[in-house]
Amino acid sequence: MPFDFVSSPARTTRKARGLTNYLAGHAAEASVARYYEDRGVSICARNWRGLTGEIDLIGRDGDVVIFVEVKHSRTWDMAATHVSDAQIRRIFASVDEFVASEPRGLLTDVRIDLALVDGQGRIEIVENAFAG
Repeated sequence: MPFDFVSSPARTTRKARGLTNYLAGHAAEASVARYYEDRGVSICARNWRGLTGEIDLIGRDGDVVIFVEVKHSRTWDMAATHVSDAQIRRIFASVDEFVASEPRGLLTDVRIDLALVDGQGRIEIVENAFAG
């Protein structure tokens, strides 16, 4: 009988790990959204997708629009390493795309935060994470 590549144990393990990571990522995003809401930030979009990329969370704190990239891993340090230069460029392009539709356009006050979530669900927020 030939080997069945579709249901091989390695493929099944990779699929299960991928699903686990996907669900953990969504749980991390939900936790971070609650964290911001508990501090008075209104979350107006989750997984907002534009032509240039996706923003995990978008919140409003008064006149400031807060864009949040959520990263989850065993430790905060490991989570932080999951942000690539290419991803940072896509985030900036997506922020520009989003605020272009705001009343003040590119003059809108914005902040881009990085939310790190460790394996125990603890959250570390790096405000203005990508400021130069």
